[in-house]
Amino acid sequence: MGSSGGGPAAGRRTADTGGRGRPPGEWARHWRPAGLPGLDLLRARYVRHTFPRHSHDGFTLGAVSGGIEEIGLPEGTVRAGHGSVVMINPEVPHTARAGVAEGWTYATLYPSAGLVAAIAAETTTLRGTPGFTETAVTDPHTARLIHEVHRAAEEGDALAADSVLRVVVARLLRAYGGSLPARTPRTAGALRAARARDILRERLAEPPSLEELAAQLGTGTFALLRAFKDAYGMPPHAWLTNARVRRARRLLESGSTPAEAAAAVGFADQPHLNRHFTRIVGVPPGAYRRERGAA
Repeated sequence: MGSSGGGPAAGRRTADTGGRGRPPGEWARHWRPAGLPGLDLLRARYVRHTFPRHSHDGFTLGAVSGGIEEIGLPEGTVRAGHGSVVMINPEVPHTARAGVAEGWTYATLYPSAGLVAAIAAETTTLRGTPGFTETAVTDPHTARLIHEVHRAAEEGDALAADSVLRVVVARLLRAYGGSLPARTPRTAGALRAARARDILRERLAEPPSLEELAAQLGTGTFALLRAFKDAYGMPPHAWLTNARVRRARRLLESGSTPAEAAAAVGFADQPHLNRHFTRIVGVPPGAYRRERGAA
């Protein structure tokens, strides 16, 4: 649990951060527990760390146990304090930072979209793609259950962790769930943005310049910038960095070294990967890889 003083992970906090460059009092552990497919866990305290605008391909369900987290969303900023649960749907661009000087402490679940859909199908009558209609709610009971998932996983009790995880997701879906709107491009600008995204994905390691990208799509640079940001909540270069980090995560999970991952996804060198990876994921790539190797 993020605010507990005991438990198996308490003594690992310094090592879990990756060890270098963190302000005093900051720590983080980002890991994938054995026996729980489709789930990643993050437990951390951040003070000066800020997450740049990014998105996830799965869900984010966080429980704040200390301080205040500020989440920047397309529709505005949300503040979440002790006893709050934060729910972010897949592919929603957002930022995160401390809302008070002492930072914030939280435990987060990252269930895959497939896992949430399976739980929704079994426990709700939601149609279409399930998701959440609220971003931050005060729900101390569910927040405690999120910490219970972490505690059980840290103790190696996959049965308990999986059971409580499903209770958490079902409870949140019943209270705050809804069907997500289809993200089908309709306008000419949206269609160009989708094509630009596909080109960047195909040329992740050697992307075109903005001018080359716009020319290939038969539009102007400023028109493309506007359309891309309207469609994906961030400009093409930020989306590209986010996509590179996602790809690097998969490579690290499959056993690549940080240096190999950096070269494969198009970062100039390993320090560039370290910087962007740590800002977006919350832990350095070396620590991320070690946790997966131990899972």
